[in-house]
Amino acid sequence: MTIALDPSDTSPVVPAPADSSEEFWVQQAGPEAAEASSGEPVAEGPATDGAAPDDEPVPAPADLDPVVVRDALDFGVYARTGGWAFALKVARSVRPGGQAAEGTAATKVSAKAFAELAGCSPERVMRYYKAWDMAADDGLVPQFEVLVPGEDIELPDADVWLSYYTSRNSASSVRGQAISAAAEAEGIRPTKALEVAENPTALRAAILADPGTAEAARGALLDRMKEDPALQTEMARAFARTDDLKKAVANEAKAADRIGYVRQIVENGQIKTPAGQTVEAPAELRAEAERHLSLLDELDDSEEAGEWAGEAYDTVKGLVAKAVEEDPALRVQERRTKFYSSLQKATKVFEELTLDEVMEEDIYEADMLQRLEALQEAIGTCISALRKATTTS
Repeated sequence: MTIALDPSDTSPVVPAPADSSEEFWVQQAGPEAAEASSGEPVAEGPATDGAAPDDEPVPAPADLDPVVVRDALDFGVYARTGGWAFALKVARSVRPGGQAAEGTAATKVSAKAFAELAGCSPERVMRYYKAWDMAADDGLVPQFEVLVPGEDIELPDADVWLSYYTSRNSASSVRGQAISAAAEAEGIRPTKALEVAENPTALRAAILADPGTAEAARGALLDRMKEDPALQTEMARAFARTDDLKKAVANEAKAADRIGYVRQIVENGQIKTPAGQTVEAPAELRAEAERHLSLLDELDDSEEAGEWAGEAYDTVKGLVAKAVEEDPALRVQERRTKFYSSLQKATKVFEELTLDEVMEEDIYEADMLQRLEALQEAIGTCISALRKATTTS
């Protein structure tokens, strides 16, 4: 398609109002502009989605006000091409410094000069310029160097325009590009995400006032922390320094550990005894663990899991103790394991006593000797019991 503007038309340019929400300008034209701008004969009546109002025949373009005809043609171009129609105006007329286009004597103008003629800001002109530049890099439109002022070319469809153009200056920064890419990945327009990023106070207000926004922010932070160790550290530090949050984290961690204990029995079919042994779980115990786990999994995110987790843990833990007591061999092995564990701990503690310090420093207290003598007596009794058990077995 070609842009419906006559290159030879010298009618004055009427700039768009400064506060207009539509970023384009309208050029006035003479009567002959209708046919010249499109490059094709003008049809007797424009196509419509339905019959003309009151079924009246549409007048021929020659019978209409030429300004109305030109507006309709410009509107048709914009409807088909969107911002490309106006990006072409910039691409063929603007060049930093106003250098002449290669191979021509035509002189392009700077973005500032073009903006003054158009009645808009240079920044707005440059956003169109950059959009065209990115599209040219993708091979969608010609490079600036091959375009000359007044030249018309085939333009891409309007729905492609928003992939290259943004109305926000922040989109050109590295941060803005990252936000735009994330917005596209989420299936939303980059301008919406950029607007939020440029107004953190508004984002904070929405999070504080609206539970839905707060939930979205929570999910986003959790996703971000998976790939951002620095943010993980900052969040952990913030929670640790806030008493209420620290307590809440501890409670949730306890509940998670208890749920994990029950889930491990269901998934692996094994139990861990109080002494630390890992054995096969009885069928009754495993069935009870599955029942409690199904109740936990059915809880909504808004429901507190702590009480349910505690009940499941206590029930399963009680069944584990019962299973140990009802199995003679397991009960003996459990007590033997506990004894070894206690003996190992006592040995380690005694070995860590620095007896040299007692001799070198004046730290002696009378009860120290009394405690050691009592310990010696208890060890002697234990040794005698073990020797007796050895002889009887």
